Amino acid sequence: MTEKSPDRPPRPAAAATLRVAFDDALELLASMRFAIALLTVLCIASVIGTVVQQRQPMTNYVNQFGPFWSELFGKVDLYTVYSAWWFLLMLGFLVVSTSLCIARHTPKILRDLKTFKESMREQAIQAFKLKALGYLHMNPEAALGQVNAWLAAEGWKARAQVRHGGVMIGARKGSAHKIGYLAAHSAIVLICLGGLFDGDLVVRAVMWAQGKQIYQGADLNQIAPVNRLSPGNPSFRGNLYVPEGSRSSTALISMPSGVVVQDLPFDVELKKFIVEYYSTGMPKLFASDIVLHDRQDGSTHTAKIEVNKPFTYRGVTMYQSSFEDGGSGLKLRLRALQSAHDTPLDGRVNGTTTLTVDGESYGLEFTGLRVINVENFADDGKDKSGADVRKVDLVGRLEQHLGSGANVSDKKTLRNVGPSFSYKLRDASGQAREYNNYMFPLELEGHRVYLLGVRDTLADSFRYLRVPVDSKDSLEGWLALRRVLADPAQRLLAARHYALGASPTDKPAMQAQLEATALRTLTLFAGAEGLKADTPAQGAALGGLPALSQFIEREVPEPERGRVSEVLLRILNGSLFELHKQAEEQLGRPRPEPGDATQAFMTQAVLSLSDAMFYPAPVVMQLDDYQQVQASVFQVTRAPGQTLVYLGAVLLIVGVFAMLYVKDRRLWLWLEAAPGRPEQTRVRMALSSNRETAELPVEFESLKQRLLHEEA
Repeated sequence: MTEKSPDRPPRPAAAATLRVAFDDALELLASMRFAIALLTVLCIASVIGTVVQQRQPMTNYVNQFGPFWSELFGKVDLYTVYSAWWFLLMLGFLVVSTSLCIARHTPKILRDLKTFKESMREQAIQAFKLKALGYLHMNPEAALGQVNAWLAAEGWKARAQVRHGGVMIGARKGSAHKIGYLAAHSAIVLICLGGLFDGDLVVRAVMWAQGKQIYQGADLNQIAPVNRLSPGNPSFRGNLYVPEGSRSSTALISMPSGVVVQDLPFDVELKKFIVEYYSTGMPKLFASDIVLHDRQDGSTHTAKIEVNKPFTYRGVTMYQSSFEDGGSGLKLRLRALQSAHDTPLDGRVNGTTTLTVDGESYGLEFTGLRVINVENFADDGKDKSGADVRKVDLVGRLEQHLGSGANVSDKKTLRNVGPSFSYKLRDASGQAREYNNYMFPLELEGHRVYLLGVRDTLADSFRYLRVPVDSKDSLEGWLALRRVLADPAQRLLAARHYALGASPTDKPAMQAQLEATALRTLTLFAGAEGLKADTPAQGAALGGLPALSQFIEREVPEPERGRVSEVLLRILNGSLFELHKQAEEQLGRPRPEPGDATQAFMTQAVLSLSDAMFYPAPVVMQLDDYQQVQASVFQVTRAPGQTLVYLGAVLLIVGVFAMLYVKDRRLWLWLEAAPGRPEQTRVRMALSSNRETAELPVEFESLKQRLLHEEA
């Protein structure tokens, strides 16, 4: 006889233990509390996926949340919630849990639907809260026929059991409540399965089966066959970019670490992109006239796709997602700030070139063209007379040198201000700034100005340099003034003319002193003072009003700073007016005369020239003309789970309605001959329901009135 190992329990005991553990696991998965907990976590995750923009560049998240939190959120896949492993895992567990719950309760529900509990004992009826006793003035056989006919007419399903001494009738109404339970739970399974089929799970499975890889580069021309999915892919969701007059058959599927190219079974040709606007300039309609070229049989099909009006062909549905520039042609002028030198330049949106200015090379990238720009021009109560209503304190430091180009106001007066274009200048170190310039001048606070926008990163808002127009509504007057300000000889001549006109003729010494002061003021304002020093002071202003402010703080005692500020400001305005005369003469124009228009221009020019010292570009790009080319962005999907989701939505509505508004009620009636009254039938009845509501006693009273004559 072989001895059993003392370290190993008997096999039957181990099998029983495993069976119990397996049953406990199934019980947990099939429990409703587990499913509700999973559904709650999934709802919270879906809220996060809605609030946090998904699949954005990592730099956007760093700017929004900071380095620490952006990295932490990225590790838990909050930027790709709906394709995160933990989200899909919980979705799968919810499907399994709800399916087990359905499988576990369905047999009992089906059996319950077939039972009427007509075997209820007569004494048990007395235990119900809603019960009654009454008489029918007919013999038991006739009473049974009348009760059955009435129950059938009122929609009750009944079954009778004949016993010794009487008949027990079990009736039921509202059995759809149980069907609602199955429908609601089946809807959850179908919707979750549809979400799994239409998500990234199928795409990842296809990539794994076919050995495909995610493309992580920036140049889409370098995409290899290993990064492309075949047109037979059963499920995908991507974006298709098609410029006007072009055709494309490849969509991009965004993945957490890159993109995958999805080939379509047809080519999409964009004939024309249509956009319509309201009178305010706001868009009201986006539509695309397209031609589909079938790659299998060579047939063509025309269609018009609008927002919320998709088009489906060969199982692929196309939605109008957005629109972009398709490579518009730009005719530009490069306006140098330091010298009278303009250069024509032709560019194309999404194109790049090299720009060389003063021996420095820059990478020039054209990023966009907006033909329609709607701004708010509500009257905010500010002075429109052209006078400078802002306080200029030369002693106070200027925190913001370039202001907003939009008029901030609670009231809204929307107006289309015309085209604008954007571009990037990238220096030798690879750092890039983005610029946005308007084609035409805008009227802001009573002044017509050109807006030259700049921002350092995509997360920042554009800051705008306001450049006043001259008498011919152009940039020429301001540019000429900016250029003569940068010329030392012109500054010296302007200081001499100002001193000659401002000093008494009988005090030549005062004239020389005033000339030196005016020249020093212009030099500081032009930002040329720091160029003379071998080692400029750390934090020294580049020029403009901040440079004068620092000079006063450094050279003037505090009690005298207010008076000196006013004097220097008058000298600066007078000297700049002399420079303005010289600039107009160089343009071949008559010398400007003092007046309201000249005063308004000079007031805005002083502020604009001061801000221009902080404009981080050696040239201003002005748009002269453009040839717009639009492009449509379509969302293309093949969604086999869409039918499951729709079916699940219908079942969910039916199930919730049945569970909330349909009451499962059971009615029992015991019919027997009345003691001592052979021609009468005594009836005992009781009513129960799965939900106790205030209407249930009212319904029972109605049943008593219609079925019975209560015993006195």
